[in-house]
Amino acid sequence: MLVRVSLVDVNPKMVKAWRDSFDENPEVEILQGSMLEQQVGAWVTPTNAKASMDGGLDGVIKGKLGAGIEKKVQAEVKRLYQGSMKVGFATCVETGAAVPKYLISTPTMVGSSDDISATLNVALACCAAFQMVHMYNSEQGGVIRSIALPGLGAATGKTPPEICADLMWTAYNLFREKEFATFDAMRAGLEEVLGDLGQFGDKMKTESGKNAVLEGISAVKAPKPEELDDDEAEDFDDSDD
Repeated sequence: MLVRVSLVDVNPKMVKAWRDSFDENPEVEILQGSMLEQQVGAWVTPTNAKASMDGGLDGVIKGKLGAGIEKKVQAEVKRLYQGSMKVGFATCVETGAAVPKYLISTPTMVGSSDDISATLNVALACCAAFQMVHMYNSEQGGVIRSIALPGLGAATGKTPPEICADLMWTAYNLFREKEFATFDAMRAGLEEVLGDLGQFGDKMKTESGKNAVLEGISAVKAPKPEELDDDEAEDFDDSDD
C-alpha cells in the first residue's frame, strides 16, 4: 500500500534543502510549518533512547497530546526494547486523538542533546520510521496511510540541513525500492548503500571519505512516482476516518 509522505519543518533552511534533495520526487509534500498542523494518519517524532519527551519536537507533541503520550511510548519501549531503544529502531502507538491516530517515535540520539552531525543517525532514524510504518501496516491491515516527518536530527542533533535532507532522501527512496522484514534487515540494506554506518564519523574527516558517502547517496535510484488510481487517491484522505 502506498503511504503519502509529508516533510514539514519550521526551519526554512531545512525546507529548502528538502526541495533540492527531493527534486525528482514530486509525490513528496514539502511544507514550512508546524507538525501540529499536519492532518495525517501518523506524526513522526525524533526522540532519545529512553523516549523522554522533554524537549524539541517531542516536547511540543507531548504538550499537544498530553503527558499520557509519553507514558504510552515509554511503555512500548519497555515492551519491545527493555526500556532503551537504539538508533535504527522505532515504536508506534495510538494517540487517542482523531489526528494523528498514531505517533511514531524514532531515536536520533542516545541522550537528549547529543551532537550527531558526524554520524549516519539521520538515515537510520528515517529508515526506522518507514520500517515501522511498513511493519505496523502489515500487522494492522494498512491503517497508516499518510505520515509527516520533520528534519530528523537537524535541530538539537546539529546535523546540517543539506546533509539531513540527503540522508532522508536516501532512506525514503530505499523504501520505495525495497521492503524489509526486520529492523536488522533494514540496517543491512542501508549499509549496502552507504557502507559501514559505524565508520561514518571517520569518513567525514577526509575529503575522499565525504565523496564516498556522497557517491553512495547518489547511487540510490529515485523511483518514478507511481500514479494513483481513484481508490488509492481516496486512501490518502484521512479526514473521514
